Amino acid sequence: MTQQLAARHQVEVGLGDRSYTVHIGPGVRALLPAAVARLGARRAVVVSARPAHWLPELGVETLRIDAQDGEVNKTLATVAELTGAFARFGLTRDDVIVSCGGGTTTDMVGLAASLYHRGTPVIHLPTSLLAQVDASIGGKTGVNLPEGKNLVGAYWQPAEVLCDTDFLDTLPEAERINGYGELARCHFIGAPDLHALDLVDQIATSVALKASVVTRDERDQGLRHILNYGHTLGHALELATDFRLRHGESVAIGTVYAGLLAAALGRVDAARAQEHRTVVASYGLPVTLPEGVGHDTLLRYMRRDKKAGAGLAFVLDGPAGAELVRDVPETVVLDTLAAMPVGG
Repeated sequence: MTQQLAARHQVEVGLGDRSYTVHIGPGVRALLPAAVARLGARRAVVVSARPAHWLPELGVETLRIDAQDGEVNKTLATVAELTGAFARFGLTRDDVIVSCGGGTTTDMVGLAASLYHRGTPVIHLPTSLLAQVDASIGGKTGVNLPEGKNLVGAYWQPAEVLCDTDFLDTLPEAERINGYGELARCHFIGAPDLHALDLVDQIATSVALKASVVTRDERDQGLRHILNYGHTLGHALELATDFRLRHGESVAIGTVYAGLLAAALGRVDAARAQEHRTVVASYGLPVTLPEGVGHDTLLRYMRRDKKAGAGLAFVLDGPAGAELVRDVPETVVLDTLAAMPVGG
């Protein structure tokens, strides 16, 4: 690798024969042709929510498919359209699929790659902050149903991830703040000093934290649940607002709520609960429930959360750190929602 192509950070996700490297830094999209060559692919499909000139030529026959970021596009119908296009192009399981976009794009393209020929290599080029710090790492793919968020999916690890931080220069400020939602929750799951770092180092630290969890619990049997900190209420808020609230914003509010709920259950004291609000607010993220969303509506969506079993489940702080807490009484959940401020 030449010096000008060297990533500022490289994080290894060690999963045996499914291991891969996450390259982080300015300009790392230039590593894409070499990544394709290492796979020995003869053809590539690039599914991109960004303009064609953003990516280098791959050196193999390439089909480009335009995509649109956004939760409303993250459906089984979109996956069916993608896989049909793969087949018409003649893509084989020895070729490669490239995603270029935000977290919704990496989620649905990853699922399409996992299903096509029962598994075709995929390389992710996440272009949003949220996708770089979280969505493109760890092999979770999925799409939404009207009944809930990410209810259909598969585990399919990428062959490589290129987090080109130059992409972030193009983000609107609102989308950058949205990405901070996943960074803020890291404070409570193992990275309390994240706020003191510059953005590239924040991304690398978040990726390294996630990699350390995924390598110990790839398929969500235990430890990996901590990565869903703030997500139980967060996903419910996304659905209840028809995705008017972005994912990171919703997770931020869910993180504040998780602190209050942990306190209500006697797992943390009031000061630690307040710390949740302080940390989230320091990133410029919302800390209050949106107006016009009923608590019963939120409860209905939380019952459908992937972590839920017979009862409600939340990842909560406690004496031993963050962990999944099952069978949280609905009365406590509703009382804590009532204690959350609204709007403002």
